[in-house]
Amino acid sequence: MVLFIGCSEVSRVSNQVDQLETFIRFLQIEKNYSKHTVYNYKKDIEHFSSFMKQHSISSYAAVSYVFVRLYLTELYALKWKRKTVARKISSLRSFYNFLLVEEIVGENPFASASVPKQEKRLPTFLYEDQLNELFSVSDISTPLGQRNQALLELLYGTGIRVSECCGLRIQDIDFQIGIISVVGKGRKERIIPLGSYAIDAIHMYMNDGRKKLLKGGKEEGKTLFLNYSGGNLTRSGVRKILESIVDKTASKIKISPHVLRHTFATHLLNEGADMRSVQELLGHTHLSSTQIYTHVTKEHLKHVYNNTHPRAK
Repeated sequence: MVLFIGCSEVSRVSNQVDQLETFIRFLQIEKNYSKHTVYNYKKDIEHFSSFMKQHSISSYAAVSYVFVRLYLTELYALKWKRKTVARKISSLRSFYNFLLVEEIVGENPFASASVPKQEKRLPTFLYEDQLNELFSVSDISTPLGQRNQALLELLYGTGIRVSECCGLRIQDIDFQIGIISVVGKGRKERIIPLGSYAIDAIHMYMNDGRKKLLKGGKEEGKTLFLNYSGGNLTRSGVRKILESIVDKTASKIKISPHVLRHTFATHLLNEGADMRSVQELLGHTHLSSTQIYTHVTKEHLKHVYNNTHPRAK
């Protein structure tokens, strides 16, 4: 009898693992989701599966809405962030929709689960004087200084994500037309204009600094940005470079690749760019993701007031 129960347990666990792996392959092949996104899905589902095991729930089909409420209560009791709880609900809702299509379950217990309201925080961005200070500190007579200047100009000048920046190859840049081609979320390719400041900085880096970083012909990959030993620059490496640039200034601003992306979008909208164009440049699937940048800077608001109100002057 004990042996029978043991085999049954092994079979149950095996079925759940197979169902999860099938779903993961669906995300990778059919949905073209990034490694990071797929990792989060898998982590969320495995966390829920562990909770099921703790409460002796034998299969995904045996999960009820009442059990889902118990799970969410547990997450709130452990003081998980609302953003994380919302992501877990979304992951598990998608997983159960997949199981429904595959006829593994008869209903989706997460269909009615309410997603916690998110805190509405405006994006952090930099003002023009702060940017000017950042652009003035790198020693462009050195290979690393040239790389850092090109990196800063590119991130602010295009608003690309840090992952897109690290994956950018030399052949993705068309200097004659002044554009770059990047592969964003969902492996979607988009074209972004390249400004003259970024073009000049990248040209200098490619013609001098990058060649020196390659250590006399050592070609490791085709990515544009290299680290000090000639290898491909990583996302954490980009963040450290930006922090080192700030450390050379007198300001105490917080900077990251995403802050530069926020700044790119904010400055475009404040100068009159239309929402749809900014959405396309950022690679947002939904316009709602872009609308958060419609806030205005203090300088822009003051400019509008001074130029339109009869009693301003």
